Amino acid sequence: MIEYKIENDLSVEEFRDVLIRSTLGERRPVDDPERLQRMLEHANLIVTAREHEMLVGVSRALTDFSYCTYLSDLAVDQAYQRRGVGRELIRHTKLAAPQAKLILLAAPAAIHYYPRIGMTHHEYCYYLDEVENLN
Repeated sequence: MIEYKIENDLSVEEFRDVLIRSTLGERRPVDDPERLQRMLEHANLIVTAREHEMLVGVSRALTDFSYCTYLSDLAVDQAYQRRGVGRELIRHTKLAAPQAKLILLAAPAAIHYYPRIGMTHHEYCYYLDEVENLN
């Protein structure tokens, strides 16, 4: 049985390991433990999925618990995908801040997943990687 809970003190090692096992590690700084540590320290809502204490999934979010929750990372061990773990991590993240709109940027491989679980696509999203790109 998989247990879901808020764990805002998740270790860098466990976080890194599940990122790699989920393939999200391909787009995250898994070779920079200091940066991963900062990612964890500055997130204020981390929901985990564990089976027999082994971390099999994580939702890392930033929220004001009132208006918006940005779900920055949703990582599920590949061996546990297609079992509803991602959906439950999202559900528990949303339940922690029920009034806040949950927002995320989909990984390319997951763009068809989110509408299937009931999330709404929004076409007006913008991002900025480098301040030098700002006019």
